[in-house]
Amino acid sequence: MASILQFFQRGLQKTKTTLFRGFQGLFGKGGEKWTAATYEQLEAALIGTDLGYEITDRLVSEIRDRYERGLIETSSDIMAIGREVILDLLHVGEPASVHYAETGPTVIMLVGVNGSGKTTSAAKLAHYFMQQGKKVLLGAGDTFRAAGIEQLQIWGQRLGCPVVGGKQGGDAAAVAYDAVSAGRQRGMDVVIIDTAGRQHTRADLMNELAKVKRVISKEMPEAPHEIWLTVDASIGTNALIQAREFGKLFPLTGLILTKLDGTGKGGVVVAIRRELGYPVQFVGLGEQMDDLQPFDPESYVQALFE
Repeated sequence: MASILQFFQRGLQKTKTTLFRGFQGLFGKGGEKWTAATYEQLEAALIGTDLGYEITDRLVSEIRDRYERGLIETSSDIMAIGREVILDLLHVGEPASVHYAETGPTVIMLVGVNGSGKTTSAAKLAHYFMQQGKKVLLGAGDTFRAAGIEQLQIWGQRLGCPVVGGKQGGDAAAVAYDAVSAGRQRGMDVVIIDTAGRQHTRADLMNELAKVKRVISKEMPEAPHEIWLTVDASIGTNALIQAREFGKLFPLTGLILTKLDGTGKGGVVVAIRRELGYPVQFVGLGEQMDDLQPFDPESYVQALFE
């Protein structure tokens, strides 16, 4: 079993390569003094990871200040600054943690746009919690997509995890209600509700999602305990925009960033945390079941800057 650091190192390899290429280029000029063009090159390397302009500006300013004081001689010195600044940014606000129910099952509702990886994330979350010794039930609430229910049922069979579903085109709120009810009756520890993809620009679809939440609360007043937005990290800055706009319309408690391993834009994790304050609960670092991991700031920073 790989350590959590090894998961992050493998999953963030493309982002780290983007950083190294930009940084190492600064030291291939025969000891020439850095100029405005040098800092522009450095800025481009950082923006290429989708850290965002505010964070990039802070990093470049810090690097410029230390360079002018003679404190930077190698690319390793820059990486050390990056590690220090980014870790500081990631520790702002509430840390990521699951808010478990005091009694009855903890209900986690997954929301997000089409193609963000909700259904696969639901299955991987079930696997994660089952590995922690918890009894998990899945609710197949994506009743709009042709294969949504079937896909989750297949995952449930593989995992040995019960799945409550309905018919395609059926009432998603009814599925969610039945899943929470079944979770309570069967003594489950965690109930994970998958939902259909929603565009935050469609008020009618967002209203339907709000109905799902209301119906869950009727069956269990304090639920859902967590509402996590799944976001495809490979879309970079657009993931930040998506999270910002979705959060205006729905009471999110955290994010799951999927497909982080397939992009060099892993800096978006920091941008989302800095601008929106949402805790990043889990990150997708590969295709295997174990590759959805709880987000760990120290492992993230170590994987990028060491």
